[in-house]
Amino acid sequence: MKPRAILDTGPWVAVLAARDAYHPWAREALGALPVPLLTCEAVVAETCHLLGSRRGLATEMLSDGLVQIAFRLEDHVRPVHALMAKYADVPMSFADACLVRMAELGGGPVVTLDRDFLVYRAHRRRRIPLLSPPA
Repeated sequence: MKPRAILDTGPWVAVLAARDAYHPWAREALGALPVPLLTCEAVVAETCHLLGSRRGLATEMLSDGLVQIAFRLEDHVRPVHALMAKYADVPMSFADACLVRMAELGGGPVVTLDRDFLVYRAHRRRRIPLLSPPA
């Protein structure tokens, strides 16, 4: 079975916000992927924060099974901390560290608008497969 896509904040917000510059790309890209898309609670929190009064759209996607929280931080605190320390100069956000850890565990590609993922490496050396809009 092919690994499920890992959803970052940017595309999730874009698909739900028609005025977002990346909305057309996000609709097409996410619409072509099998569900559920995987994510972590940090991305859920960022997405809900950025959506503001429309945050219910994100939680609706969770309720409908289109997006699934597939990461338990409690089991990965040390590797997430190590990733944030390694990429402190970027700096790596907490959510990004969780997504990189998810990619290390066999998920992927990471669906993102964040160019920092071009720098991040899984297991210190392996490029992370990405699904991003053209530069």
